[in-house]
Amino acid sequence: MPRSRVTDRLFTVSHPILAVSPEQVAAYRGFSPLERVDPRMAAQLLVLNKDSDTMSVIDADTGETDTVVETDFNPHEITVTPDGGKAYVTCSLGNSLLVFDTDSWELVERIEHEDFDFPHGLAIREDAGELWLASTYSSRVYVIDIATDEILEHFPTHQDKSHMVAITPDEERAFVANIGSESVTAIDCDERRIVGDPLVGEEPEGIAIHPEAGVLVANQDDNLLSVLDPETLEQTGRALLGENPIRVVSSPDGRHVLVPNREGNDVSLIDTQHVRDGEQRAWEIARIPVGIWPGGTVFDDHGDRAFVANNKTNDVSVIDCATWSELERYDTELHPDGIAYLAR
Repeated sequence: MPRSRVTDRLFTVSHPILAVSPEQVAAYRGFSPLERVDPRMAAQLLVLNKDSDTMSVIDADTGETDTVVETDFNPHEITVTPDGGKAYVTCSLGNSLLVFDTDSWELVERIEHEDFDFPHGLAIREDAGELWLASTYSSRVYVIDIATDEILEHFPTHQDKSHMVAITPDEERAFVANIGSESVTAIDCDERRIVGDPLVGEEPEGIAIHPEAGVLVANQDDNLLSVLDPETLEQTGRALLGENPIRVVSSPDGRHVLVPNREGNDVSLIDTQHVRDGEQRAWEIARIPVGIWPGGTVFDDHGDRAFVANNKTNDVSVIDCATWSELERYDTELHPDGIAYLAR
């Protein structure tokens, strides 16, 4: 069961005359009370609330909400630039891409395009200074300059419902999950050229590129993880997941992968180095109970904790990555889903 949060407000211990103030707590921990409460000093969770049209900015350590930022209609996915200076938010039913300054939380740019139709998945190609976006119902991929926030180019996948996008560690290829075509589209990033559209499973949505395991795809309708070789595009493995898997998120060290199962109310824990039948493969080793309809998932920068947005309990599950169990939950607004971790 989740344990209750401990805050730095006045608390008492068993001896009736003992009490510890926030100043004493701060001094014991080696920082001043002002440093402790300054949200700019603490890592933050950026949580998109789809039915509130807002973004909750939450202290990642305490779970307290630092601020709530208004967005356009129906925010879905979020990513942060490598320097942490900007956050990009796709507002899928608003057909816009918003750019926020992460210090002031002011809206600095609203990017729109006539062919945006449910803009959704995001991925950053760091060395090229590019943001890649998948527009679901127009089945197009957009490439955006991070420095200027201008659309550099866009092109069709020629598939159905191109929803999420991921980029290989060497940033040479991008992969797009196509929910309606049971495929993923492989794209040469420099040439903007489609390399292939290998079939995976039924309604693929979640996708990630693991440096060793390969392309990991969560097929939400057949509850299977498909594994592809990123070079040959051949399927190298499959693994059973929970009910309605929708995201694939790798730990910072690459050893484990989390897959939230929306209708199972749990998260599949994948060991990327599991040995089965004498072969190393990505394999589910546990399921972690969380809230109702888990979706967006992110690790902290050290891989000590993971955070899962629960769409229908309006909270975020905090997972201890040593025990792979839920520690507590942080409250959000309505229908939290997209989530990012902002290190400070």
